Amino acid sequence: MAQAAETSGLPLPRFVSLRSDEVNLRTGPGVRYPVDWIYLRKDLPVEVVAEYDTWRKIRDWQGTDGWVHQSMLSGRRMMVVTGGLRTLFRADAIDSPPAAQVEAGVVGRLLQCPRGKALCRVELSGLQGWMRREEFWGVYNGEFLE
Repeated sequence: MAQAAETSGLPLPRFVSLRSDEVNLRTGPGVRYPVDWIYLRKDLPVEVVAEYDTWRKIRDWQGTDGWVHQSMLSGRRMMVVTGGLRTLFRADAIDSPPAAQVEAGVVGRLLQCPRGKALCRVELSGLQGWMRREEFWGVYNGEFLE
């Protein structure tokens, strides 16, 4: 009789990030499946959407999905800027002075998303500031990180 594969017991979906500068994205959960894509960007945020044994099906901010080994993932919360040029604010208010203008595709660390706030605190290339939730990918609507 076949035994059910173990899962982590963590919620699905959930955000994690890539642990290495080179991560193979496979078409299925195992090394026998072909590599479909190779990520070359450590800390890129991805979403775990399914689990099978030690393999995680992930999806990136552009909708690409596939399987990676759990050892290639980190629980560190990261974010990636989406859309066009975005403003990084100095404080947690959209009328606060801008700290920087940030281009789409920039990856940063997600530090805090207070309950009931439209902005989250992030760190981009060593610079900390606040960015609108809808201007980056890496946090769910209504999710808060304190």
